[in-house]
Amino acid sequence: MNETVLYLDDDNKEKDGIGKLTGSSGNPTEVALLTLVHQLGKDYRTIRNGTKGRADVGDLAEFLHEGKQISFSSARKMMSWAVLKEGGGFRLYSKGASEVVIARCTSQLVDGPSNNERTEVMTDSARSNVLNTAELYARRGMRTLALAYRDIPAGFDFDEKSQSVVNADGTPALVCETEMVFAALVGIEDPLRPEVPDAILKCYEAGIDVRLVTGDSPNTAVSIAYQAGILKRHHFAHLGEASGEDAGKGEGEPEMVAENLKPNVLLEGKEFRRLVYREEEDGKKEFDQAHFDKIWPHLRVLARSSPDDKLTLAHGLNQSTLFTDKEACKALKAEDNIVIFPDRQVIAMTGDGTNDAPALKRADIGFAMGIAGTQIAKDAADIILLDDNFASIVTAAKWGRNVYASIQKFLQFQLTVNISAVVTALVGAFAYQQSPLAAIQLLWVNLLMDSLASLALASEPPTPELLKKPPVNRSDHMITKRMWANMLGQAAYQIAVVMFLFFAGPSVFGFEPGYKVEKNDSYYPGYKKQNSIHYTFIFNAFVWMQLFNEINSRNLKGEVNVFKGMLKNPIFCGILLVTSVLQVIMVEFGREAVHVADGGLPAEYWGYSLVFGAGSLPIQQIINVLYRGGMRGKRWREEKRVWKNAKLTTRHIGTELP
Repeated sequence: MNETVLYLDDDNKEKDGIGKLTGSSGNPTEVALLTLVHQLGKDYRTIRNGTKGRADVGDLAEFLHEGKQISFSSARKMMSWAVLKEGGGFRLYSKGASEVVIARCTSQLVDGPSNNERTEVMTDSARSNVLNTAELYARRGMRTLALAYRDIPAGFDFDEKSQSVVNADGTPALVCETEMVFAALVGIEDPLRPEVPDAILKCYEAGIDVRLVTGDSPNTAVSIAYQAGILKRHHFAHLGEASGEDAGKGEGEPEMVAENLKPNVLLEGKEFRRLVYREEEDGKKEFDQAHFDKIWPHLRVLARSSPDDKLTLAHGLNQSTLFTDKEACKALKAEDNIVIFPDRQVIAMTGDGTNDAPALKRADIGFAMGIAGTQIAKDAADIILLDDNFASIVTAAKWGRNVYASIQKFLQFQLTVNISAVVTALVGAFAYQQSPLAAIQLLWVNLLMDSLASLALASEPPTPELLKKPPVNRSDHMITKRMWANMLGQAAYQIAVVMFLFFAGPSVFGFEPGYKVEKNDSYYPGYKKQNSIHYTFIFNAFVWMQLFNEINSRNLKGEVNVFKGMLKNPIFCGILLVTSVLQVIMVEFGREAVHVADGGLPAEYWGYSLVFGAGSLPIQQIINVLYRGGMRGKRWREEKRVWKNAKLTTRHIGTELP
């Protein structure tokens, strides 16, 4: 049995003689109630440990098994505990949703002499007064609970079902939880963490649609959703002048209550189930996907919901093919400014209770609470939020997008290297039956260098800009048009440089052609081949072009400043430095092991190699300009075609009749 406790410092007494409150653990609702007891000057431990059937320490612990606990369930929306009374019988204490508990009360506790209970019949007027007060609390964003009790004789059957009273889900209620005495109404405010509204705003900017599914009353849910930014002013259909403490900031301000919302923006669980399930001839209920697709684009808040409603919502969104109905999507955009993602919905669901496990499992991504969540919920989830903070979901989304972007960056770099290396090797083989890049050099390029590059590009930290882009369509290619332009443009530059050095290098720079120097008997009998300056120069220039292009590959959208944020990634900078140092060592001291010229390259050719490598940076800017120009030209041609077609289909009809 999980028990809620307050941590009290008995060495540091407050003025009422109770230990100072230092912390708590357990169910947040019960923590709030125990805190209220503490603020009223009572030590809950004294009450709990002095009650037969509830005490689990001391002399009364032996009677614990005689107490009756009726746990909370979403069907009943309440929980009860029966403890032993002096003289026999039980007293059952209940707490639960205010409208549920109050409906089961026939009497109410009224002021009387100290330590003397006095009750009176609960009239319809008194019941309405309590419900109106609960409504006022709910409009302030509070969760309202009603507290009640009932005396039960010994031998009572706690499992007996009522013939006239039903639970929230329509099942028969327990008789022991009827005809109770209303004791108190409490409002519990669970203020939003300061970072939640900003986190939800970031979700919307990232194309992540946030919906609130809660067991709270409609007005409580509306208040919380409006504070969090899930509900906006345009979701309210009726403007009214609020009054009192609920007044808005100005005249004509909409009262942020459930009744003022547009249709289907808020639904209660019972109404939601009625709309999305149809009853078959055999009495069985069948999920109606077509009707669900008419509701979910508008739905922002689901109040008084059950865990089964979360499962239904996750299932319906997962199976929805509304995006294929282009006319419906256009109508939603035109009438309500609702944009439907052009692919199957990707569902993320949060939960902390055992009953949330099916919904967490059904969703594409299940988030369980690491602190308040049950073990079953954690086992069913894909991700566990260690701090139970919604802002951590935004962090998870940012890192997820960063992984996708890192894969794209590495592919952009890797394919560029492969394109230029393959073309170089093929041209050398066709021209002189020998590739200017030796096998060991290609091994360095493809294994060592690319492995280090993959680590460098994969270590890029996520940036806030990732959350300002729309989600990636499932059917989109991982290699985008922009990436193809970058890869082909850089590969063309690298191939052009290598071909220039390969064919014109000897005459321009004044060294012997590599195909002669690296061939036996090319000059005189007995001549043995040696590694050439020519091919070493090509290899060095080729590698430095890759190293500089690695900086370009950090960007996927044609950013002008390719160095932006580079110093914030020490892993990237370190790997780039290590790779550069290894290249210098191999060229200068590798000799036969790396197939380079003895003594390395002269300083002059080192300078040219670095110039050719650095040329990748301005080439990238040229590629960006050409790509943007091409896209503008394509849009202009498309607009011209549309205008031309519209002109051809336009007919002018004169106003004068013959």
